[in-house]
Amino acid sequence: MRLQMSLLVFWVGLVLLAPYVAGNEASQVQPETVKLDTGGLSRQTFPKGFVFGTATSAYQVEGMANGDGRGPSIWDVFVKIPGIVAKNATGEVSVDQYHRYKEDVDLMANLNFDAYRFSISWSRIFPDGTGKVNWKGVAYYNRLIDSLLQKGITPYANLYHYDLPEALEKKYNGLLSYKVVKDYADFADFCFKTFGDRVKNWMTFNEPRVVAALGYDNGFFAPGRCSKAYGNCTAGNSGTEPYIVAHHLILAHGAAVQRYREKYQPKQKGRIGILLDFVWYEPLTRSKADNYAAQRARDFHVGWFIHPIVYGEYPRTMQEIVGNRLPKFTKEEVKMVKGSMDFVGINQYTAYYMYDPHQPKPKVLGYQQDWNAGFAYAKKGVPIGPRANSDWLYNVPWGLYKALMYIKERYGNPTVILSENGMDDPGNVTLSQGLHDTTRINYYKAYLTQLKKAADSGANVVGYFAWSLLDNFEWKLGYTSRFGIVYVDFSNLKRYPKMSAYWFKQLLTRKKH
Repeated sequence: MRLQMSLLVFWVGLVLLAPYVAGNEASQVQPETVKLDTGGLSRQTFPKGFVFGTATSAYQVEGMANGDGRGPSIWDVFVKIPGIVAKNATGEVSVDQYHRYKEDVDLMANLNFDAYRFSISWSRIFPDGTGKVNWKGVAYYNRLIDSLLQKGITPYANLYHYDLPEALEKKYNGLLSYKVVKDYADFADFCFKTFGDRVKNWMTFNEPRVVAALGYDNGFFAPGRCSKAYGNCTAGNSGTEPYIVAHHLILAHGAAVQRYREKYQPKQKGRIGILLDFVWYEPLTRSKADNYAAQRARDFHVGWFIHPIVYGEYPRTMQEIVGNRLPKFTKEEVKMVKGSMDFVGINQYTAYYMYDPHQPKPKVLGYQQDWNAGFAYAKKGVPIGPRANSDWLYNVPWGLYKALMYIKERYGNPTVILSENGMDDPGNVTLSQGLHDTTRINYYKAYLTQLKKAADSGANVVGYFAWSLLDNFEWKLGYTSRFGIVYVDFSNLKRYPKMSAYWFKQLLTRKKH
């Protein structure tokens, strides 16, 4: 899309001005006179009551990792291994939302967002995972929640975003132990009791598949466990541990939901769900073998978690392939897990082609090997979509539509929140390059168009959260990746809304009656 000359002139002016505008004041520089192309999208084109928000996670934005009584999480330990994170970056300070939350809440309000999805750091509340409460940590989340409500922004609280307390990792091997189920449910219970008078939207886990697969199949994420064949790990078993961890995550989710429903939901009148990542897997060819490969990929990816929650068992394909390495739910556990969501969050960014690799069984078993599916990012020389900065992220809007329709058709059309969606630029873009993010605008426009199409086709999708509000600590990429709609100068942590932020502001303007 060519930018109109007026927009370009305006934006050059804004960019020249931006370095002289202090953080919070930057949010006041608004292109009121310029029309950005929303592709015909507006609040009015989405279902009544549809919620628009932004999302972040505790370790990625809060900072203050060693302050005010917070205990270390497994990520605090993992990032200290030399060479794990780009430029050996950490989240110790990150973008310091712990101290700058008011400024960030003002930004959201100024950009017309309805909601904010944040995560609660378990080890900020319970430094040892259990037992003694860190009241300074509780006070921080109270301040954040109250600040959001004062500005008319609905808090969406996620209880776990990759950051298990290190104390529990040391005590009993963390998520590999069944003991984590009760400890997590106790932490969740405390949060419901403490914040549930104001928080009415709860999420138990963000991307449990990523936790199990990247943490225990290839060691790519904390705690960095895998079989030697599949990663640079000192311990682990890629053929069994991902399945054990996933099982405990599902049981912990079910236990937390049970507590919420029995003790808090009748009075607090909130709702609770889980956030699942879902790459859309498209067969590379029309062959039966490639169709089966794509379906195996979907079952091993999103089905791993949503199938037990909807149907009370793992997908049949997984049961057949994984066999006795796949844990089983007892009758009591099935009762607890089945139906344990009021909504499901879907984090959707990209799509890949899948094919049948016709390969022999691997000598060393592993979760990814169990798929028996090959990944392709192009078909007959044509890429599936333009690539963002991250090597896994291709811009494939039709994948979002297919993913939402798949959830609708396979899983009884549950209430869905599109809980993450976005793209990244390189970390080293200058302020002026970073602010002029037309590629991101085009990405959001295309994906929201497909989201609307899914809603118009009967998918029960009720909200959308852009990832992310701010440029922040992007796990192993550190600060070499920028997902924010607000540019953060990492040298002084000043915030500058990007063009995409103003695009949302325009899209979300409420019609005056």
